[in-house]
Amino acid sequence: MEKREFLYEGKAKQLYATDDLNLIIILYKDDATAYNGVKRSSIHRKGILNNRITELIYIYLERKGIKTHFVKRLDDYSQLCKKLNIIPLEFIVRNVIAGSLSRRLDIEEGTVPLNTIYELCYKNDQLRDPFINETHAQALGIISAEELEKTMTLCKKINTLLIELFDKVGIIVVDFKIEFGRDEKGNIVLADEISPDSARFWDKETKKKLDKDRFRKNLGQIEESYREVLERLAKEINE
Repeated sequence: MEKREFLYEGKAKQLYATDDLNLIIILYKDDATAYNGVKRSSIHRKGILNNRITELIYIYLERKGIKTHFVKRLDDYSQLCKKLNIIPLEFIVRNVIAGSLSRRLDIEEGTVPLNTIYELCYKNDQLRDPFINETHAQALGIISAEELEKTMTLCKKINTLLIELFDKVGIIVVDFKIEFGRDEKGNIVLADEISPDSARFWDKETKKKLDKDRFRKNLGQIEESYREVLERLAKEINE
């Protein structure tokens, strides 16, 4: 597989074309940002750890019937993925109150809501990724009603599968955000990543944060916490 021209750079990843029009290379960076890019730094080996964690989670989800863009890991920092037409929405799934939701609703962090909370963000840098609802998304022409039903069903299934997986390794899935894209046939496919950068993971016994909140809140032991997530997953998921 030949790596070709640079396509795009986000906060935590770079995308490159390949000699196959249907495949891209995603390179995970060590860069870390928080609060819409206000806080920036570099975390040693973060790209390696997120690349590997996402690989393990997507292998697990594929085995459970979830179609993802992941094809294979190429090296420490890179993975080969299917090229998708990305839907400009972030789907946020919250099992425990934390982060911005705690601040917005003035609810103590760690509170377990009566039901799982689902939110949408419109991925638009100029608008600072605002929260929107399903009718907004349809009105903007981002996604159809049928696709919304499919993606929400997938969010619920993915959440159930992640809770089951992480419970086995002693970790609470507090919340996570995911993205979807359309393949060449128009099928909805899970894209992007699931890692401590895009999810909140707490140790089940101690409630220790094992995610990017350690960077956001200057808690230290960032690399060690990401590695702990990886090591627990690697023991559970037999490739």
